[in-house]
Amino acid sequence: MTSNSKNIVPHLWFDKEAKEAAAFYTSVFPDSQVCSEIVVKDTPSGDCDLVSFDLWGQRFMSISAGPYFSFNPSISFMVNFDPARDEHASKRIEEVWEKLSDGGQVLMPFDAYPFSEKYGWIQDKYGVSWQLILTNPEGEERPPILPSMMFTGENAGKAEEAVQCYLSIFKDSKEGVSAKYPAGMEPNQEGTVMFSDFMLENVWLTAMDSALEHGFQFNEAVSLLVNCDTQEEIDYYFEQLSAVPEAEQCGWLKDKYGVSWQIVPKDLDEMMSEHATQEQIDRVNQAMMPMKKLDMKTLRKAYEG
Repeated sequence: MTSNSKNIVPHLWFDKEAKEAAAFYTSVFPDSQVCSEIVVKDTPSGDCDLVSFDLWGQRFMSISAGPYFSFNPSISFMVNFDPARDEHASKRIEEVWEKLSDGGQVLMPFDAYPFSEKYGWIQDKYGVSWQLILTNPEGEERPPILPSMMFTGENAGKAEEAVQCYLSIFKDSKEGVSAKYPAGMEPNQEGTVMFSDFMLENVWLTAMDSALEHGFQFNEAVSLLVNCDTQEEIDYYFEQLSAVPEAEQCGWLKDKYGVSWQIVPKDLDEMMSEHATQEQIDRVNQAMMPMKKLDMKTLRKAYEG
C-alpha cells in the first residue's frame, strides 16, 4: 500500500510548530517529505497551519492550533531499524537518535537491552516521543514506524482488552505478537502486556501496559485519524468508538480509554489540500465547525460552493 492510501493516520497537535516540526522530521528520517501545507482561517484557535507529511512510508497529519494540549509518551512512535532490510540499520539508528536527542529528553537511555542490542526512548524538542529499536531480523516484518499506545494510571492492565476492542471494531485487522510481564516486575502485574502489536485497517500499531507512576494519560495532542469512504463508515466508527459525548467535535471523539480519534471522509484530504483554493478551504472549515459527527454531503456541497 502506498502511504497516502492508509486509512489510519497519526495526527499531531502543536501550539505553533507544525510546519517547523514537519521540516525537522522529514530531515531526520529516510524517504520522507512534506506533502502539503495549508492555512485554515478563522478557527476557534485563529489561523492554523495544517501540514501533512510522510516519514519513511508513514503518513502523518499535523496542525498548529494553540497551546491546548501537551504531548506525552502515552502515544509514542516505535521506529524499527531492521538489519535484514537495511545493511546500514545499525549506523542509521544511531544517527536518528542523535538528531532526535538534540534539545530532547531521554526517557530510556540508548543502550543494549534483553529485547534488543540497540534501543532508546526519547521525547524530542517538540515533545513527541519516539522508541528507536534495532529489530530482530528473524521476526515477522513490520513497517518502519508504528504508533504505540501505553496504558497507564487507571488504564494500566487494560492494553489487552483495548486491543481486542479495536480488533472487533476495525476491518482488515489482526493480532501480531504479544509478550506478558513475568512475576517479579512490580508494580506491573504478572500477565499484563509488556509488548504487543496488532493491525487495524492494514496499519500496524503497538500496545503495552505500564503500572509505574507516570502522571499522564492519553490526550488530544496525538489522535488517530480514520479515513472513511462512505457516510455509513463514518456513522459506524463514530458509534462504535465514541464514549465521551462532550469530546465530540468536528469529527473528533474519545473512546472509553481516553484515546482521541478523528473520523473523517477520505476526500477531506483533497478539500483541505494545496489543490483547493483558500475560499474552498474556508467554506469547508466553516461548514465543519458546528458539526460533531461529520456529514460528507454537506462538506462536499460547501467545497463545491
